[in-house]
Amino acid sequence: MGDIVVKKSKIHGKGVFANKDFKKGEIVVKYNLKKLTKKEFESLPDKEKHFISREGKDYLLFLSPERYVNHSCNPNTNSLKECDVAVKNIKKGEEITGDYFKEAIPNLNMKCNCGSKNCKEIIK
Repeated sequence: MGDIVVKKSKIHGKGVFANKDFKKGEIVVKYNLKKLTKKEFESLPDKEKHFISREGKDYLLFLSPERYVNHSCNPNTNSLKECDVAVKNIKKGEEITGDYFKEAIPNLNMKCNCGSKNCKEIIK
């Protein structure tokens, strides 16, 4: 079994969970991105468009497992060079979370379910 596992999340649908302890600064998730043309992006079903990020003219489709990293207003990772890096120590079994406010996700408008004390409630 790997360092992370995808399973049911209390935040939303599926989530990514630590299968070992991670130390602050350690790479937790390496992205497996698929570059799409604008035409390929436009032909995606709406549910797949949720897993798109934009970099300039490029459309990047997040695949598994990184597509299942849920948002938290108090995240335990930060995106850096196509990876999620721990911003604090993460215990085995803890859900891996990121901050969608810092991501380039087009047309994002969703209710936040992170449950943190500083929850922004809506992610745009």
